[in-house]
Amino acid sequence: MRAAFDALDAWSAGMAYSTNEAAGARSEDDAPAESAPPQHYRAVFISDLHLGTPGCQAHALLDFLRHHSSDYLYLIGDIVDGWQLRRRWFWPQAHNDVVQKLLRRARKGCRVVFVPGNHDEFARAFVEHSFGGIEVVEDAVHLTADGRRLWITHGDYFDGVIQCAKWLAYLGDNLYEFTLKLNRHLNTLRARLGLPYWSLSAYLKGKVKKALNYVTDFEVAVATEARRRGHQGVVCGHIHRAEMREIDGILYCNDGDWVESHMALVEHVDGRLELLQWPVRRLVTGAGKAVAAPVQA
Repeated sequence: MRAAFDALDAWSAGMAYSTNEAAGARSEDDAPAESAPPQHYRAVFISDLHLGTPGCQAHALLDFLRHHSSDYLYLIGDIVDGWQLRRRWFWPQAHNDVVQKLLRRARKGCRVVFVPGNHDEFARAFVEHSFGGIEVVEDAVHLTADGRRLWITHGDYFDGVIQCAKWLAYLGDNLYEFTLKLNRHLNTLRARLGLPYWSLSAYLKGKVKKALNYVTDFEVAVATEARRRGHQGVVCGHIHRAEMREIDGILYCNDGDWVESHMALVEHVDGRLELLQWPVRRLVTGAGKAVAAPVQA
């Protein structure tokens, strides 16, 4: 429990520091937009930011948020990586800027809902509380403009490793961090050679049959629980694999992550749902825009 309060203190300190930064200096979040005004959506769903780790693509996320406003913003778990922060403190200015941007969204009338995940499970001790206008809830239900009820959950409760062998989950997390570190070095070299970004961890997951079976089992389990609860769909994160497809009559949506894929799920004003990917090239050229990710039917 002490660790939970320590992690919350870190989160609160980040919010306070970001607010002070806004009052005293112009932060990166205040940088002028390079293109047209933000595109407005009814709802934006993002998860797995992993603030507090070197792998968090905070600059890409800030760029995405500057160009996409919404009436609802759902933060679906693993927003702050308490696991890694307990091992090693890492909190650069860009991570403060992300917190500041989220707080500003809430202040300007956007309903910001935070559903904690396993990496920020410390926040589950503060469910039904509000911090800076950001609501903390165990899970949520979002009613789309066309009348569909979507269950909002991080998804770690459907991960057998998390529930039954947490030590193995910690080990896997450390191995994943190592893979991301190696991936950064590889992509630095690829960039020098003029090659596009490539995800080593996604490649390894795609090649390991057990990993594919794990993903499929996870998706089916989450969709089955959504049906049992009487919903028409579910939006989750956790496995860092963006997807939108129908499973036995239930719309399964995973909004990806902001460590590798730079993905978000958005709801248009008419209720239509779409997966968007924010290209890494935009941060270099300033010429990119959000693109629809491939969706498997």
